[in-house]
Amino acid sequence: MKVLLTSSLYPTPQTPKVVGGAEIFARRFAEGLVECGDKVEVVRAAISQDRRPERHNGIDIHTAPVRNVYLPFNEPKNVALRSIWHGIEDWQILAPMIAERIHAFKPDVIHSNNLSGLTTAIWRVGAQLGVPVLHTIHDYYLTCPRCSRFNKGKSCEHTCTSCSLLSYHRRRATHWLSAVVGVSQRVLSIHTDLGMFADTPIRTVIHNASTAPPSAPHFRPLCTSEVTFGFIGRLTEEKGIENLMRALATLPRERFKTLIAGRVSDSEQRRLRAIAPDARVEFMGFVSPDDFYRAVDVVIAPSIWHDPGPLVVADAKAAGRPLLGTRFGGMPEAIEDGVTGWLTDADPTSLADSMLSIAADPHKIVEISKRLASDNNKWMFSDVIAAYRNVYKQLRETQPRRQYARAAAIQ
Repeated sequence: MKVLLTSSLYPTPQTPKVVGGAEIFARRFAEGLVECGDKVEVVRAAISQDRRPERHNGIDIHTAPVRNVYLPFNEPKNVALRSIWHGIEDWQILAPMIAERIHAFKPDVIHSNNLSGLTTAIWRVGAQLGVPVLHTIHDYYLTCPRCSRFNKGKSCEHTCTSCSLLSYHRRRATHWLSAVVGVSQRVLSIHTDLGMFADTPIRTVIHNASTAPPSAPHFRPLCTSEVTFGFIGRLTEEKGIENLMRALATLPRERFKTLIAGRVSDSEQRRLRAIAPDARVEFMGFVSPDDFYRAVDVVIAPSIWHDPGPLVVADAKAAGRPLLGTRFGGMPEAIEDGVTGWLTDADPTSLADSMLSIAADPHKIVEISKRLASDNNKWMFSDVIAAYRNVYKQLRETQPRRQYARAAAIQ
């Protein structure tokens, strides 16, 4: 199988930038396909003037120019300039590098991931050149220029007028797709409820798995005097970090210790500490997942947005750590309440009550940890790759390839 994989970001030594889990998934997935014997090329968006081709871990990576007023994923811009950028992004219909790689590489399938800077023009060009296109929904790019459906401290239940205008052509472009995959049923449903993918032949869900599981689950001894909770990831509003700090402010200091892993500025640390000045909180900075999971009893993910398929859930399970999550996004699909972790409402009071309940029964923490560590039916990243390869085969079998058209014919 020959796969042309696209992703807005794709971290390599030449361009190492990482913003979230989608680009980590894309790289691990591409390398996993190669390990299965498939041939893979990657196209990513330019985030600097350096667009030299790169070969890394057996994969040729090409960087496509971004035809817009500025390059994405750099310093923040003002509202007016961002609106112009998204307006131009929404109208893009050309993807010359995709056409070039189709003619040179002759892929069996195009697999798109995050689209910022690359745009849905990928789909149009691929379909018109006779290559089936599969898209994985990692975010809300198709309905929201921010990609998050989160605004003014709340998850958006409806698409606002400005988002509707700035994503109009993106939503219409879904008719070029041959298959769409949601990383959770929730994220797929949010899109289909808005009328997208109605004409897409294959619509399915493939849940995330840990992209870099620890070498082996590490057992922590039972402690009845205190519980160590841990937060890992981006310390942003939608991830619920402020609600967590407000919850900690109400909990007894001697019973709770909290480790927070992730890059955060000194000023942001001071601001967060001021919310819970008496709580025992340690900001670890950037640490390896192994070091983090070895140091905590329970992982906490207090998200207040519909996180499509948080990788922290998969990573915590692989590390044998129960997880306290909120009833947002893909979290309820990945956590079986009381069996693999716990679910709670996202407000500070509910978080604090759930943390108190968990700490009151430390034997349950150990029970869930052992259950996760001994699970022989874990959903592994190899299962994710196998599921996608099955979809690729369906596309190849049910959609006979048309003869490649000339690139000029679609530009």
